[in-house]
Amino acid sequence: MSDAPLLSLRNVSISFGGVRAVHGVSLELRKGELVGLIGPNGAGKSTVLNLISGSVRPTEGDILFKGKSIVGLRPDVLSRIGISRTFQNIRLFPQMTAFENVALGIHGKPLYSFAESFVRTRRAWRAEAEVRERALSLLELVDLTRYAKERAGSLPYGLQRRLELARAMATGPELLLLDEPAAGMNEDECGSLVELIRRIHEESSYGMILIEHHMNVVMELCADSLIYVLNLGEILASGSPREVQADQRVIGAYLGAKRSANERRRRRIS
Repeated sequence: MSDAPLLSLRNVSISFGGVRAVHGVSLELRKGELVGLIGPNGAGKSTVLNLISGSVRPTEGDILFKGKSIVGLRPDVLSRIGISRTFQNIRLFPQMTAFENVALGIHGKPLYSFAESFVRTRRAWRAEAEVRERALSLLELVDLTRYAKERAGSLPYGLQRRLELARAMATGPELLLLDEPAAGMNEDECGSLVELIRRIHEESSYGMILIEHHMNVVMELCADSLIYVLNLGEILASGSPREVQADQRVIGAYLGAKRSANERRRRRIS
């Protein structure tokens, strides 16, 4: 693992209509490292991923990828230079097959010119063969080979989650942002996903940031890694899973969020 950070957030802040969503967040990630980002609902976790992936631009601070500022770059540019992500809400092309969804991700980086595609040059044929091989290898990695010709929208929810992960890897990233990959999954599906993400991490050199509400998923995947805890848009704590779980500030933040949710629920009922 390299000592130089793959990703650095330096005092990053953003506000929406006067509401401070993220304030003074600083964190680092090195090549091949997997870190967790947790916190109560509304803590700003997905906003941090949106900042890194270029969906929104910080009002303060800087974001460095491989030592260079990426603030202001479009998401498609960031994808081409090595940053990819999944989303809380699955974003597949439902009418396309599983294979086509992954192949489309590979085509995110130009492989040949329009003229070459029109006349079908040898280079274009070779590139298409490589796309097919790469797409099928990714489907195999996420155990979806037998569903290659199935429409993405017809796949069970858990398999769609796996397909979105394969498509995110199709761009050939160095940094993979996982926004609640286990959302909506049952316990068995979560266990299977943990094994899949662990295998991907062990076999690749991806840097990974994982947001997840399933604490067992985070604690298992980040057992030997750092976890950042976000609350009210700020880094509340960071450390190993054991340190984070024992931190009274973290316990208080989660209990406070749960208490507020229960109070809102009681008001609706009454």
